[in-house]
Amino acid sequence: MRALTPAEVLFDGEAPPTVLPACDHYAGSEKLMLKSLALQQELGPVFDITLDCEDGAQVGHEAEHAELVASLLGSEHDRFGRVGVRIHDFNHTHWRDDVRLILRAAKRAPAFITLPKIRNVPDAAEMCAYIEATRRELGMTQPVPVQLLVETHGALARAFDLAALPGVEALSFGLMDFVSAHDGAIPDSAMRSPGQFDHPLVRRAKLEIAAACHAHGKVPSHNVSTEVRDMSVVANDATRARNEFGYTRMWSIHPAQVPAIVAAFAPREDEIVTATEILLAAQSAQWGPTRHRDTLHDRASYRYYWSVLRRARSTGRAVPAEAAPLFATTGSTQESAS
Repeated sequence: MRALTPAEVLFDGEAPPTVLPACDHYAGSEKLMLKSLALQQELGPVFDITLDCEDGAQVGHEAEHAELVASLLGSEHDRFGRVGVRIHDFNHTHWRDDVRLILRAAKRAPAFITLPKIRNVPDAAEMCAYIEATRRELGMTQPVPVQLLVETHGALARAFDLAALPGVEALSFGLMDFVSAHDGAIPDSAMRSPGQFDHPLVRRAKLEIAAACHAHGKVPSHNVSTEVRDMSVVANDATRARNEFGYTRMWSIHPAQVPAIVAAFAPREDEIVTATEILLAAQSAQWGPTRHRDTLHDRASYRYYWSVLRRARSTGRAVPAEAAPLFATTGSTQESAS
């Protein structure tokens, strides 16, 4: 009898929750895009790159910027297929052109499309439907995942509904726009650390987004750290985002932030070893209850330790060779990338 894998037995026939690289690095100009792509080739697919058509494009030159972005997708610079794009928001006249230009001209579809300034569910659903219809029209065989940027009151109020939309794989928190939307009621200290973790309204927003994502098997992506010199601050922000708020991904706005964020989200070596031991014992027991170092385990804890190994691989951490049978036939791009 073939040994069943965690993905086959621990999720009641449903797909395991989405796992994405722990860092999403934003680049808006051609110079920064190429620099980011070079860094990704150096470090591997342990972080994603988002080529920015929203803030990156000059007014009146949106089409040229979208064409630049399209030229990089699937090029010799895009080695791993982990490059996404952010298009203009629903109220901007160019968002549909962004979609068509990029999907038509790119040699490879973007890893994802990020939709900014979402205000309500109907707007997000319309954008998702347009992306899906366009990729079908152009003969693209696979759906293009969508990530939504939650930075308005309306989006936060419907975070659970947004996370439930078909095609959506992640919700990202837009901290600075969210604070600004309160018209001075939240001090500017909440745009950076430690205030961003302490102000009650900001804490509530972060927790609501994370809870919505985990309820629907999607990825919660934490806002940027504005610190670009002291990487210990960035690492601490990432650690708090993960351990206190349940985020599994974080934005980067400076190349130096990428290694600090990836390291903060990666499991420790002892966690990886423990997870491997427990899951291999469970697999041998046909996923019945087991005992490990005087502690009992069952499918509830197996799901947790499976997430540890999946996160390890997505962050480029070495997983013991004996764990290979656990990943067989999972079919996950993120799990096999490293």
